[in-house]
Formats: sequence, structure tokens, C-alpha cells
Amino acid sequence: MRIIARSTLLRYGKRPGRTNAASPLADWYRLASRATWRNPNQVKATLGNASVINRERVVFNIAGNKHRLVVAVDYQRQALFIKFIGTHAEYDRIDAATVEAWE
Repeated sequence: MRIIARSTLLRYGKRPGRTNAASPLADWYRLASRATWRNPNQVKATLGNASVINRERVVFNIAGNKHRLVVAVDYQRQALFIKFIGTHAEYDRIDAATVEAWE
């Protein structure tokens, strides 16, 4: 899978109070970039703690569920688009099915 954009993950991992996510995000990136997921079931088979929101959205638990990563998935193009990354508390304030961009 291609991850759009890795720089988002790197920036997040450098933010004050978020550095504990840097290594787990790097691990997630390595795993996801090597994956060839064709459907949500394959995502769940690889990462059982992933939450499939709908056919196009998946939420990944990062660093023991301290952080949440929301991606839009284009299975046909083999691409993951980062829509949100934040702490669990920040995630609770968004709608994972509709969130459009992370800042």
C-alpha cells in the first residue's frame, strides 16, 4: 500500500507530548507499506485491533491505543490516505467516517 503522506506521521511523532508515538507509527508504516490489502477483512486479518468504520475508512490503534490513526483506503489503487492522527481523547471528538484532514 502507498501511504499518503508519510510526512504527516513523521510530523506527528515529533510534536511535544507525542514522541511516544514515533516508533509505533514507524512500525505501522513499515507493515502497511508492505501490505496488499484488497478489502477490509484483509486489514482485520493483519491487524486485528483495527476498526473498520466502513468500506473506505479504517481506524488503527497506535502505541497501545494511546493514539488513533484514521485512514481512507482505496483498495483498487492500493493507497491509504491519512485523514486524522491524534490522541485517543482527540479522536473521541471527531467523526472518523467524515473527518477530512489532519492538522
